[in-house]
Amino acid sequence: MTNDTHAVSPAIQAVKDITFGSIAGMTSKVFEHPFDLTKVRLQSQVLDATARFNGPIDCLVRTFHNEGVRGLYRGLPAPIAGAMVENASLFVSYSQLQHVIRWITGDLSSQELTLPQLAMAGAGAGAVTSFVLTPVELVKCKMQVQMLAVDVPGTSMHSPSAAALGPTLTSIKPQSLPGPIAVLTSVIRNGGLRGLWLGQTGTLIRETGGGAAWFACKEFVAAKLVQQRAARTGARLARKDIIPWESAVAGACAGAVFNFSLFPADTIKSAMQTEEELRPRGKGVSPPTFLGTARAMWRAQGIRGFYAGCGITVARSIPSSAMIFLIYDGLSKRFP
Repeated sequence: MTNDTHAVSPAIQAVKDITFGSIAGMTSKVFEHPFDLTKVRLQSQVLDATARFNGPIDCLVRTFHNEGVRGLYRGLPAPIAGAMVENASLFVSYSQLQHVIRWITGDLSSQELTLPQLAMAGAGAGAVTSFVLTPVELVKCKMQVQMLAVDVPGTSMHSPSAAALGPTLTSIKPQSLPGPIAVLTSVIRNGGLRGLWLGQTGTLIRETGGGAAWFACKEFVAAKLVQQRAARTGARLARKDIIPWESAVAGACAGAVFNFSLFPADTIKSAMQTEEELRPRGKGVSPPTFLGTARAMWRAQGIRGFYAGCGITVARSIPSSAMIFLIYDGLSKRFP
């Protein structure tokens, strides 16, 4: 994200941020979805008596073997729509908050904000986006564990023996499972509109801190790369002169930092959002809370439980985030 957008009218810049962010987000989401599905399934088993999967590779292989390519992309429509909203919201909020910071500091002519100011804008953008993102992730997570929640005749899927079966239930036809609209309406029917924001605390923590880390890291690495190129060539280069590989490297670093920094909050959120499918409490019982779920996970597996699926998440975030900024910066440069 460039910091010299003050020369463009706020309305036009907002349209560009929404458009470019949506394109970048959708493209990266198609690439990363199988890995995100793996992460959610690993996170959802932390509180189970018996783990369904031995790790990310086991989860990927068994999901592909039992559910095929379609299984790897289970729940994709929700995150595709969410990626449009998420990245559009992130980039437009980030851009507009930079204008707000310039207005507050009284330095409307400045093209460059300091790194702490960029981090502040990133944190604000993440906080705003979290309220849009939680319902999308709720539907996505519920769909991603559907094949793990189906009952086998004569066996409770919530018993250790059934849990061990996990995705070996090949008799279940994926097309018979509810789609995103059905899942969405079920959530509203059972918990009202408020139920759509189950796990909001985790999303807010992850997106606020992660947004600050994501944008600040990207801007920092990008600035250093441009400065090094300027020193080598002797040319006078500004932030807007970033080239594709520099955008990709800076984005890759930002993705790793974002996902690792507040991963436990994401794990708690995923466990909360999949509890109804995998560990139902019964009617009349209050939904899980953030702190209550965190305590249960700590008792079950300690610190290790909070980082279930972290490795594959960080690994997939590197190319995914690189792709987002490569596309976003490329479009911003192509259509200034």
